[in-house]
Amino acid sequence: QVQLVESGGGLVQPGGSLRLSCAASGRTFSSYAMGWFRQAPGKEREFVSGITSGGSTAYSQSVKGRFTISRDNAKKTVYLQMNSLKPEDTAVYSCAAGLTIGGLRDSDYWGQGTQVTVSS
Repeated sequence: QVQLVESGGGLVQPGGSLRLSCAASGRTFSSYAMGWFRQAPGKEREFVSGITSGGSTAYSQSVKGRFTISRDNAKKTVYLQMNSLKPEDTAVYSCAAGLTIGGLRDSDYWGQGTQVTVSS
């Protein structure tokens, strides 16, 4: 069992930055792939970024070059550094844990989500 708790969301102006955190419980955090998804009002949930247990990363085209995912296995935490934020990044961001990045969407382990609003 893995429990996930996100934090770090908020209101930021266009061009600003935020860092999201996802803290996990459980003893096997280091063996999980972790990822971030987002869902804007009226839209489907979409993949943002993922990181394997070995540290390999993946990004959606819409955030590549602006967002950076990382993990600290000692702290059982995965981060999403978001720079150059745009209004279209506004969404509820949720983290997930799974065996592979590709399998995260169907994972049973999700956090409750944190709201990110990009607006002037």
